[in-house]
Amino acid sequence: MPDKSFHAFSGLELLSSAVLVLDEHLAIRHLNLAAENLLATSIKVLAGKPLSSVVAYSHILQTALDNALGHDWNYTGQNIELRRDDGEVLHVNCTVSPTEAPGARLLVELWPIEQQLKATREERLIEQQQANRELIRNLAHEIKNPLGGIRGAAQLLEHELNNPDLREYTQVIIKEADRLQDLMQRLLSPHRLMQPAPVNIHEILERVRSLLTAEFPQALKVLRDYDTSLPDLVGDREQLIQAILNIARNAAQAIIDQPDDGVGFSGQITLRTRAARQVTLVKRRYRLALELQIIDNGPGIPEDIRERMFYPLVSGREGGSGLGLTLAQSFVQQHQGTIECESRPGYTCFTIRMPLGKA
Repeated sequence: MPDKSFHAFSGLELLSSAVLVLDEHLAIRHLNLAAENLLATSIKVLAGKPLSSVVAYSHILQTALDNALGHDWNYTGQNIELRRDDGEVLHVNCTVSPTEAPGARLLVELWPIEQQLKATREERLIEQQQANRELIRNLAHEIKNPLGGIRGAAQLLEHELNNPDLREYTQVIIKEADRLQDLMQRLLSPHRLMQPAPVNIHEILERVRSLLTAEFPQALKVLRDYDTSLPDLVGDREQLIQAILNIARNAAQAIIDQPDDGVGFSGQITLRTRAARQVTLVKRRYRLALELQIIDNGPGIPEDIRERMFYPLVSGREGGSGLGLTLAQSFVQQHQGTIECESRPGYTCFTIRMPLGKA
């Protein structure tokens, strides 16, 4: 059984890295939830067992553990290979630190390399996109005022023209100026303050579903796959509707724009919800999170824009503004969530994860 005296290590549960507490015999005395997930078993099973009986590891790590015990040396290793009892091989970065806590001698901290790379990519992507949005917002401010002047000048010119046929050209100027003004406003709009309140994610999805079926009545089916046991989410209802609708509408548009294959293709979008446990979102660990997936059977996202699809003004569709996914990502990030995409011809899945409780 786990040692109840290890309440001093309760803070380890907040870490996204796996941490094991070992005694002087290298037996496991305590481990956090991330370590349970990594080793695919529970503390009740592992408590008291020697580390070497739980995972197989190299002599280099064994030497580091011995030196930490005998000389109080710290150790940091990269790309350490561990083999679990079930045969799965894990590649991790590792630190070993001596400790003077009662009944404990060593803290072993493990970071799965894939998880670390994913977190680094996510952090870099967020920083890059924030910089892009700041640049776009500044450009929008600079463009907005001259557009008003162009539109006003075109209206004055229209009143001075004696030839009605020439007014067609001034109308083009006015309409295009209005279109650009609307685009600039949309670039600036996601920065309004959130209005958080308890919301039911399935009510939001039903609203999105009704909008889709009204806009594309004959083009596709919108299927539900809900986990109705999910608790309410604290969020901005309008932002969440807009984020999900932008993704689903892009999917619907891609489905109806693809060439007819002549065999009666049936387009469909599936709205799926599940609970995700022990999830790290934006460097914070949550016991429970919402996993929302928008899945379609359309042509997939063009390969040349997959890495850039969340950037402003990047669109795979002719005439698209390239703002739908940018706004969706911005709204999800304001909810401390993440958004990912997997796409291939015939299958595209956007996965949104947002916390359902405190970190």
